[in-house]
Amino acid sequence: MAVTIYHNPACGTSRNTLEMIRLSGEEPLVIEYLKTPPSRERLVELIGKMGIPTRELLRKKGTPYEELGLDDNTLTDEQLVDAMMAHPILINRPIVETDKGTRLCRPSEAVLEILENPVDSYTKEDGEVVKTSGAAE
Repeated sequence: MAVTIYHNPACGTSRNTLEMIRLSGEEPLVIEYLKTPPSRERLVELIGKMGIPTRELLRKKGTPYEELGLDDNTLTDEQLVDAMMAHPILINRPIVETDKGTRLCRPSEAVLEILENPVDSYTKEDGEVVKTSGAAE
């Protein structure tokens, strides 16, 4: 399987994740999910592969989360997925899928767990240095 990233180029976390993938020697399939949202079936599949509650995939900042009343804990997973399908900006990002797993890469260094050849260290856009567990201090 090739590496796939559900990406938002306006997001620094997403850009950092994409760069770490590329520095690992992979050229991922980049899906700008705001332009090409996943199908409902694909979104549900990704949530299952990540092993996270549907609610955990909801993005709050810069979205209609509050206006839609999505903080209501009585909403079902189906209703939350409905909201993400109607408003893809509610899908948190980046989501990365590889042979080694599927992750919501927040923080961006979470991608290192699922790359075949992760970089030893990486300096994020904000200057923070990330080192893999095997990298020397």
